[in-house]
Amino acid sequence: MVEVADGVHAHLQPHGGWCLNNAGLVVGDGGACTLIDTAATESRARRLRELVLERAGRPPRTLVNTHFHGDHTFGNSRFPEAVVVAHESARAAMVATGLHLTSLWPDVCWGELEVALPDLTFTDTLTLYTGGTRIELLHLGPAAHTTNDTAVWLPEQRVLFTGDVVMSGITPFCLMGSVEGSLAALRRLRALDPLVVVPGHGPVGGPELIDADEGYFRWLRGLARDGSEAGLDPLALARAVGPGPYAGLLDAERLVPNLHRAYAELRGAGPGEPLDVPALFQEMTEYHGGLPACHA
Repeated sequence: MVEVADGVHAHLQPHGGWCLNNAGLVVGDGGACTLIDTAATESRARRLRELVLERAGRPPRTLVNTHFHGDHTFGNSRFPEAVVVAHESARAAMVATGLHLTSLWPDVCWGELEVALPDLTFTDTLTLYTGGTRIELLHLGPAAHTTNDTAVWLPEQRVLFTGDVVMSGITPFCLMGSVEGSLAALRRLRALDPLVVVPGHGPVGGPELIDADEGYFRWLRGLARDGSEAGLDPLALARAVGPGPYAGLLDAERLVPNLHRAYAELRGAGPGEPLDVPALFQEMTEYHGGLPACHA
């Protein structure tokens, strides 16, 4: 748990790969606090609760989920005192997917998990106050990382929690979202003029994290156009080209599903239009030469 501004903390889980997400904590006057995201496993969520109690002296009264993925939401049930807040589409996605993430990595010790759904949902923007601290929730729609991404913006502190719309040292991922939508979301986040950017995975940084991810998506878009014109399918293109200038990022195998999303958009698919996620996860595994490592 790292303090990134007065009363604002980032909870980091190195190295930030699959299911090792970041969370956030805002502590206002009188110890009132808001938690941003939780963790993937029971043990990690219990540890997060311990750290929250150490910093705030009490459980959070609100808990914001930046999107529906289990590494950001499975720990919700360990904070029963909190009102869980998320975009309305995130709640629907949590209902639809349940604990499916656990089946992708059956060897992970997930512990006793249950899906704790949002109590309060919103459609566009929502403002919370935690002990006098203003917290703005912004839906980054129609799709970026997913269709239900929420950025958490603290305008006075100029601290931005991006969820998985921004990664730091980790390959971006838009299988369930949009390439063009990700670029639009990144432009919107840059316009906020943040000093501190807490990404969904990886180390805390500044606006340069937004710039780096924008570069990746622009490269991905150009790669998909060239590959499509050459008659290569996404898997063949990934095998021929590889991650290129982004080989140093963790989880480079995400190139395959990202290319599928880019190809779909070239064919006219709308932002977040459903793709066959299980089949593309399997194709990504084939490209990687085995199941991607998950150290949750």
